[in-house]
Amino acid sequence: MVIIPRAQHTISRQNISDNALKVLFRLNKSGYQAYLVGGGVRDLLLNKKPKDFDITTNATPEQVRKLFRNCRLIGRRFRLAHIMFGPEIIEVATFRGGHSESNDKDEAQQANTGMLLRDNVYGNITEDAHRRDFTINSLYYSADDFTLRDFTGGLQDLQQGIIRLIGDPETRYREDPVRMLRAVRFAAKLEMEIEPATAEPIERLAHLLNDIPPARLFEEALKLLQAGQGYQTYLLLRKYHLFKTLFPILDKHFTPQGDSNMERILTQVLKNTDNRLQAGKRVNPAFLFAVMLWYPLVEYAQKIAQESGLMYYDAFALAMNDILDEQCRTLTIPKRITSLMRDIWQLQLRLSRRQGKRAYKLMEHPKFRAAFDLLQLRGDIEKGELQKLSIWWDEFQKAEIPRQKSMLNSLGEEPTRYRKPRRPRKPPTAKQ
Repeated sequence: MVIIPRAQHTISRQNISDNALKVLFRLNKSGYQAYLVGGGVRDLLLNKKPKDFDITTNATPEQVRKLFRNCRLIGRRFRLAHIMFGPEIIEVATFRGGHSESNDKDEAQQANTGMLLRDNVYGNITEDAHRRDFTINSLYYSADDFTLRDFTGGLQDLQQGIIRLIGDPETRYREDPVRMLRAVRFAAKLEMEIEPATAEPIERLAHLLNDIPPARLFEEALKLLQAGQGYQTYLLLRKYHLFKTLFPILDKHFTPQGDSNMERILTQVLKNTDNRLQAGKRVNPAFLFAVMLWYPLVEYAQKIAQESGLMYYDAFALAMNDILDEQCRTLTIPKRITSLMRDIWQLQLRLSRRQGKRAYKLMEHPKFRAAFDLLQLRGDIEKGELQKLSIWWDEFQKAEIPRQKSMLNSLGEEPTRYRKPRRPRKPPTAKQ
């Protein structure tokens, strides 16, 4: 272990959450060891603003709960204490020890593949440091004496821009396959390189992600693609053959040239998402997933229509169900998001029908703006009549009412639909 005194590192208490400091001070005052650890320390050393502040201590979760009335214990696989300060949550974890020290299945349990099913064996700070995933996340800051503790060479890796797993990479990936996704995410987020020994097993072990619950993979996918570095993360996921485990539907549609409509729109939507996030704007995962799955959906709808003879609208509805069902086998997309995706998709079929009052009604739809954004992306990709349609809608939204009426009049009357004439009703028979 290397102890770095305050004069030799750049972390200042002024940049640490007041609530995190309260937790550290109270734990120390109560006789426990307590340290700021993980991404918070890493980001402070990189002069970045941490998203959250995690704490590790030798106090057990139950002991932490006794000290804080605003504390709740969560998790079975990893027992954690969450201390609530309004919208801010300070996560407190107990030092972890080695699994060989416990034969209790309620404390430690591993699957045959090596994946950790339960991990509540407690140890000391040295054991805890070597149980963490990457060296850059294994730096400990003490609010007691303001020193920094480095057990694994994390500070040097941070300075050199290296993502390195602690311990044997294959063993660590088997313990938790999501570490492969985390390695890629940190490399993209921090603009660092994955160390060769850390990178080597990823392609071989990518299939282990199939054992991760789809709900957890959905949360990981949001961190990967909606954190401001989605495009670079996507490139790394493709490089290490991890993308196909998350989106097998899309993987089927990649081409050797990389210039299909799906690949081009995927690149553009990820770049647009990054730009919005970096500008401080909000993004909606429903829009991102709706765009990503659009071309596989259209191709499948056309296939259903040709094979079944159904009208395209009906085939499209069936295709939506099948595409979402298939995607949710790997990523459990919540219903609140899939319902918005359906709205965005269905509006694509309606945006070309804008005669009469239809245009105004469409603009009143809650998801019109998202549907229009998808239409614009499609127009930029496909050109031709679709691009003309997107330009028309763009001008129509910005125009004054007289100009809007003129634009609608130029479209002409809505074509009259043929309706089968009704059979004349038979006259009622006279009652006998």
